[in-house]
Amino acid sequence: MTAPSPVRARDDELIRDSLADPEQFAELFDRYSGMLYRYVSRRLGPEPAEDLVGETFLVAFSKRHRYDTSYTDARPWLFGILTKLLSRHHRGEAARYRALLRVPQDGVAESPAERVASGVTAQAARPLLARALAALPARDRDVLLLVAWGDLAYEEVAQALSIPVGTVRSRLNRARRKVRAALGDTNPMLEEA
Repeated sequence: MTAPSPVRARDDELIRDSLADPEQFAELFDRYSGMLYRYVSRRLGPEPAEDLVGETFLVAFSKRHRYDTSYTDARPWLFGILTKLLSRHHRGEAARYRALLRVPQDGVAESPAERVASGVTAQAARPLLARALAALPARDRDVLLLVAWGDLAYEEVAQALSIPVGTVRSRLNRARRKVRAALGDTNPMLEEA
């Protein structure tokens, strides 16, 4: 018989406990640094991602005494800090999307069937998507990417950005409409060959 897995402390408990024992905060880094890194990497590329994730946790650690422990999940709080740090890199992010427009598509399809298949993938839509993301206002892009790449629920995005849920919904709707229009009102993931 296997031993039961140890009960993990909730995020709010770790933050509260870290006030007396700062080492407890390391568990939050272990839990969420990979998730935050993947998110930043997708937005800005891998180069600045490590620094921004580290900076996010430094800011979080220094402000842990202000964390609202009525929230048991620290992800929205961490994504909120990260989003504020990302706002300083807005120009770099838009430049990254413009650079993606200039990157040639990976590989050459070997058969006509492969060419057709590759034409309807998200990879084929990358330049259009990059252009659409670069054209979005930062506040709309933040909401869209926190939902799409950060995998946060509307309420979590609202908490992360300190805005009402209704504002999340309207910004997300606006961003989705603009991206969909830039993609020719199609979803390349749903197109059939």
